[in-house]
Amino acid sequence: MKEIVVAGGCFWGVEEFFRRSIGIVDTQVGYAQGHKENATYQEVCTSTTGHTEVVKLTYNEEEITLTKILELLFRIINPTSLNRQGNDVGPQYRTGVYYFDEADKDVIKSFIALQQPKYERKILVEVEPVGLFIKAEDYHQLYLVKNPSGYCHVNMGLLKPEEKKPQYNR
Repeated sequence: MKEIVVAGGCFWGVEEFFRRSIGIVDTQVGYAQGHKENATYQEVCTSTTGHTEVVKLTYNEEEITLTKILELLFRIINPTSLNRQGNDVGPQYRTGVYYFDEADKDVIKSFIALQQPKYERKILVEVEPVGLFIKAEDYHQLYLVKNPSGYCHVNMGLLKPEEKKPQYNR
């Protein structure tokens, strides 16, 4: 199993989109890349902690590649938007891919370089080693499972049938 951390705006929808994806074994929402240890949701929302809302993905490389994860992420974000995804605005909603394994950096950078010609504006997705990661409060974990009509900027319909775990193709 491998891990990667992605940021794509509000973590509720990003988590649910990836949770439904074949090869994703576990998801955990949290805050990363900030400077305040043990930051809370309320503190992150003040834009003073430096954190972004993220989803840590544990995945099975035999079922999904890092490149495929990046493809899925780019399907649900506007990679040229600074500190905004959907209706969510602020530095905690910036986009990023944060890696544990240094070898993943080249994969991520190459993927972004191949995507850049598709956009008129510069891609602003951060690519960094995982910094301080804080697991979000329990009520944020699997939020859209617990609150099926909760707010979500991610279109779950962008996940193709062949990319979904079988229980989501009904």
